[in-house]
Amino acid sequence: MGADGMVRRAYKYRFYSTPGQENLLRRTIGCCRLVYNKALAARTEAWTARRESVSYNQTSTMLTGWKKTEELAFLREVSSVALQQSLRHLQAAFSNFFDGTADYPRFKKKSRGGAATFVRSAFTWDGRT
Repeated sequence: MGADGMVRRAYKYRFYSTPGQENLLRRTIGCCRLVYNKALAARTEAWTARRESVSYNQTSTMLTGWKKTEELAFLREVSSVALQQSLRHLQAAFSNFFDGTADYPRFKKKSRGGAATFVRSAFTWDGRT
């Protein structure tokens, strides 16, 4: 049961994607890794160079700026929900670090697979194959 008294349930689904869907999913995972790593680098650099703390909102603003650049315009082709979730995961990693329950966040590597997180409102499924 959650802290709010509501019963929480999780479901696992397996789906078989088309080649186009697989391509989009791979690009989304790569973009999530890129956004996480760029935000981590920006936060680390801000602290080591200027002793400035960078918030989630500031990294979200950075993401908007990155999407507007020519070299990162491809970030606009994937779900913004998954990219924002990457920033939330980074924020949680920093919170855990400052709480003393985890090490300093590490950069994501392509060799470790990768992940993209979507919230319930980010997609729909009509139940058809």
